Amino acid sequence: MRKTVWILSVLLVGLAVGGYVFFSGERKAPIRYRTAPLERGTVVSAVSATGTINPVVSVQVGSQVSGLIQSLHADFNSIVKAGDIVARIDPSAFKARRDQASANLEIAKASSAKARTALAQEKREWDRLKSLLGQNFVSQNEVDVAGTEYQGAQAQLEVADAQVKQAEATLNSADLDLKYTVIRSPVNGIVIARNVEVGQTVAASFATPNLFLIALDLTQMQVDTNVSESDIGGIAEGKEATFTVDAYLGERFRGQVRQVRNAPISVQNVVTYNVVIGVDNKDLRLKPGMTANVSIVVARKDNVLTAPNAALRFTPPRAERGEGKPVGGGEPGAAPSRPASAKVRGLAEKKVWRIGAAGDPEALAIQSGISDGNVTEIVDSELKEGDQVIIGIETPRGAKKQDSLPPGFGSGQQRRPAGRDRGL
Repeated sequence: MRKTVWILSVLLVGLAVGGYVFFSGERKAPIRYRTAPLERGTVVSAVSATGTINPVVSVQVGSQVSGLIQSLHADFNSIVKAGDIVARIDPSAFKARRDQASANLEIAKASSAKARTALAQEKREWDRLKSLLGQNFVSQNEVDVAGTEYQGAQAQLEVADAQVKQAEATLNSADLDLKYTVIRSPVNGIVIARNVEVGQTVAASFATPNLFLIALDLTQMQVDTNVSESDIGGIAEGKEATFTVDAYLGERFRGQVRQVRNAPISVQNVVTYNVVIGVDNKDLRLKPGMTANVSIVVARKDNVLTAPNAALRFTPPRAERGEGKPVGGGEPGAAPSRPASAKVRGLAEKKVWRIGAAGDPEALAIQSGISDGNVTEIVDSELKEGDQVIIGIETPRGAKKQDSLPPGFGSGQQRRPAGRDRGL
């Protein structure tokens, strides 16, 4: 009897230990997938870039003569009209040059008059000797000498007349330099930069010094932005564009592509192209030089079937892909189902996953169109609006990621961290 009780006790303990090991042993938890429905909506594809706000037309006002700034008649934000005086250069030295040139002209004119008188005298002397030659009162040699002197007097008069013209040109140049000491605005506009002060010396010997920068019209501005060569193909004149500036957070300004310039800009082997965007600035809130974060609309489609971009990036773990199982209605081991128009040129072939009847992920090939960064247009697929596609793996609340444990504290079976969407 005692032996029987001992045997039964041993059996009960064994059953208890076996049950504990069976029920408390490590089990592989089933993977739960996060899904999202396909929806219809509007997709706007845009190109982002950074640019600078500038006036449409700006004119640099410089000085054509060197000298000391005597006075300034315009300042920052001054509104000027064409012909208005904006600055004066000390004219003293230029007046002295002009007076000297005027005196030289008078001397040249006097020399010309003297040469003309001498020519008349030589002409009379030559005529008189020619009349006496017929009466044999003078020799032919004397007549020839008189003729030569007459021709010399003619040449001297021509030299004197040329000196008069030279003196007149010098006087005109001196007058022009004196005129340039008064600097005037060439256009109607507003002064946005002043680069000189009274008493400053400007030198125009090698390059024209820039005294003012005048914007023609600040109510019409433009954004000069650089777009990479990979994105320039979809941008053309007339495309809609929006941009933001740091001065007005949360507010979007609208514009339109005015010009796509063909000149390439290469910086460290990166090629970009200048895209000019016209902007209406009637309220004058946009200032020259502001940095603009630009978004240029390349394409827009309304009421199209869309899938979340997370669904296109998702790939299930290799052990859960169901290799050898029917995928998308095909035979075991077959490739994912492909839409009828899978070979349409200009469309990208991608793949999304859905949960099959057996609970395993099934792959479906789709033809994708434009994307706005959040959703992508589905051009052709056997999917329809409302179908659920996998966008990720649910992570149990409170579960730790395997890679967050210290070395040596992981379980014997390595597991892939859940909740991460992997790219295609």
